[in-house]
Amino acid sequence: MPNIKSAIKRAETNETANLRNSAQKTALRSAIKKFETAVAEGSADAAELYKAATKAIDQAETKGLIHKNKASRDKSRLAAKLAK
Repeated sequence: MPNIKSAIKRAETNETANLRNSAQKTALRSAIKKFETAVAEGSADAAELYKAATKAIDQAETKGLIHKNKASRDKSRLAAKLAK
């Protein structure tokens, strides 16, 4: 447990950021999984779910949750699945 005031504040902000990042990563994974299940089922709303998944990926990239190359790779793979 930190004793210095700035270290205590830093620990609190780290915990807050960790909770926020975890929630955003979970939402990202959920959006991708919804799209992939829709494609597997041959659902008609796969294009809308693709847009939602790419938006979630772009937001995660902007926030620094994932690397820009991973975001590009993920979007490319989703686009390929949609095109099949």
